[in-house]
Amino acid sequence: MHDAREPGRTIQLENLLALASLLACALLAVSCQSLMPLDTSPLDKVGMRYDSIKELKELHISAPEVGQIAKVRDAGLSDADCVELLRISHGRHQQFTAGDAITTMHQSGMSEGTILGLANLDQLGVGYGELQAMHLAGLSDAIIMEVARHHAANQPVLSGASLGNMRNLRIDNATLLELVRRSIPNSEAPEIIAFRRRGATDAEILRHFPAQ
Repeated sequence: MHDAREPGRTIQLENLLALASLLACALLAVSCQSLMPLDTSPLDKVGMRYDSIKELKELHISAPEVGQIAKVRDAGLSDADCVELLRISHGRHQQFTAGDAITTMHQSGMSEGTILGLANLDQLGVGYGELQAMHLAGLSDAIIMEVARHHAANQPVLSGASLGNMRNLRIDNATLLELVRRSIPNSEAPEIIAFRRRGATDAEILRHFPAQ
């Protein structure tokens, strides 16, 4: 007797075989890709030493990360800084993707130490533009690092724009650093600016705005 379900079973079997074939092809492609030697020529071209490239390989640098690290090295950071940046990212189980951000910040004059400090705080992501703007506004690296620490800890802090406005009013960097350390929220920035415009000195500002 003919089984009416036979055509359906045949179609299901064909689908399973097709799926298995696709899976096998995908696994083969991944396997072949993993066996391909990593192209580190971009690192050679920017002057990285053999020993440093070896260190990066030991950290299991990926092909996309080679390009990112090459950008950083080409921007002027040392071999040791490049290795440390990759180590920091992999320590968080993240891919290193901050090549463009670091290049832009370093070319604007930000020091290698500050950049590494920001990397340790995981502050080289989407908010790096604010930190760069602060640097260009003449705010010290110490202020930038303190703002980054507050961001990393989700603590209230004056914004880069507010600090830049205060700097334009000739409030000293040391005074601004102390206001940041005191976790003054950005909601108080207009009052600080108005107080300064009325002639308040740096010392008076610090007395008027104690630690939160």
